[in-house]
Amino acid sequence: MPVTKTLARVQALAASWTAGDFTLEPVTAEIGTGRLVAIIGPSGAGKTTLLELLAGVRTPSKGQVTNPPEVGFVPQDDIVHTHLPLRRTLSYAARLRGEHEPATVAEILETLGLTQRAAATVGTLSGGERKRASIAVELLARPDILFLDEPTSGLDPATGRDLLRHLRSLVDGGNTVVLTTHTPGDIALCDEVFVLDGGRLVYAGTPSRMLEHFGVATAEEVYDRLGGDPPEWSPAAVVFEPPQPVPQRHRVSALRQWWLLTARSVELLARNRVTLAILMGSPVVIALMFLMLFRPGAFEQTNPVPNTTVMILFWIAFGGFFFGLTYGLSQICDEFAILRRESRAGLRVAPYLLSKVAALLPLLCLVDALLLALLSVTDRLPALDLAGDARLFGTVVLASLCALTLGLLCSSSVNNPSQAALTLPMLCFPQVLFVGAFLPVPVMADVGRYLSYAMSNRWAFEALGHTAGLPELWRDGGSQLGPPLLASYGDTFDHPLWVDWSLLAGFAVLFAAGAVLVLRRKAGPAR
Repeated sequence: MPVTKTLARVQALAASWTAGDFTLEPVTAEIGTGRLVAIIGPSGAGKTTLLELLAGVRTPSKGQVTNPPEVGFVPQDDIVHTHLPLRRTLSYAARLRGEHEPATVAEILETLGLTQRAAATVGTLSGGERKRASIAVELLARPDILFLDEPTSGLDPATGRDLLRHLRSLVDGGNTVVLTTHTPGDIALCDEVFVLDGGRLVYAGTPSRMLEHFGVATAEEVYDRLGGDPPEWSPAAVVFEPPQPVPQRHRVSALRQWWLLTARSVELLARNRVTLAILMGSPVVIALMFLMLFRPGAFEQTNPVPNTTVMILFWIAFGGFFFGLTYGLSQICDEFAILRRESRAGLRVAPYLLSKVAALLPLLCLVDALLLALLSVTDRLPALDLAGDARLFGTVVLASLCALTLGLLCSSSVNNPSQAALTLPMLCFPQVLFVGAFLPVPVMADVGRYLSYAMSNRWAFEALGHTAGLPELWRDGGSQLGPPLLASYGDTFDHPLWVDWSLLAGFAVLFAAGAVLVLRRKAGPAR
């Protein structure tokens, strides 16, 4: 069954692209409807650049490109989550586009020969099946034309031919498909071939005439003629049609997007059981280290241990910060390909980011509560009433939320999980050194004291000290170490709780806003 809704063509009029040392020279070409077109050429010839220009993913530096309103683009990277079953992956993608499923999903699965694998987790699919799964996601919107960047790359010859046969069947059903490839065997099933050499279009036409033009017997030999002085070729004349007004597309509401993305994030987390076990086990490990490090009864009014009390509260604050930061750092940097694809389909960045917060914050609340409960039952916390315990919990949750949004900001700013991991010590060390626990803020050097204002964990630490009543405990308790320690900390713990909470909330909003701005730049505008 054809997937294309309308017949449409792609036209390029002297479209060029320049970035750094590379220039794609002006391209004038036309791709008709119902065609399978291959873009070939040596590595670095500009195949992906031309594909992205034709697809509208890039805007040409000069010239003009017109394409249909509904365009599907499949990059080299997989654009599906590997931990979800294939049917669930397509179901979320369909609903984010406002499509009616499961009928639409079933139709696409049948079109691409994936019906029998619908219940399989995407990570268990073969390379060819995963590539077809990525294509299926784009076909959900019934695009006018489908662009694929090296779909057979990394596949064995048999799997690559099988994928090309599926693409050929799509074209025979009335669709238009444009792909880049390094595999000469892919050309045989194509209707047209664009040949690039050094950023210049040196041929566009049928595969058979391509062999005649280059004076060779096989497609492999065409590459031997490139890189030197290929035969002269002039593009055919194109009657350029001015761009037509783009019809208003149906967009799912921001609230609906947030709800679907939150549900998907929760399901992804629940299905990744190893990660979930690590996240839930972390407070237990931290609490065990507390038990081994600190003796009970440090907050006893008649015989407190002032140095221990300040260390316990600091490490609680830092524990909440560390939980939130590690949760956030791993969330976005490995989803950029998916985010760009969904952004082109109309996804807004703010609901995407807020869905991460909504999915992870309840887990952080549970982890923080578990940590405080373990410390409380083992007499490592001050004896407070229910309201006091709630204030301690609220401070730790705010510290975790603040760190979570900081982690999301950093995860948005880097390019891969390895870079995200490298930022962890860079973000943690200042939150240890400049918080005011090991060296009180009043006795810091001027530079350090100014830096401490930018440390979110400082305000969590001071809020915990205020709630635990450290000034009173040190001043009126039975330890001679209390008054000198209180003198060194000065008014550190004297701020009203609402001031510290407001600062923590402000940091969280600031980091979240920064993440939205970074993601908008990286994901590009929603179509």
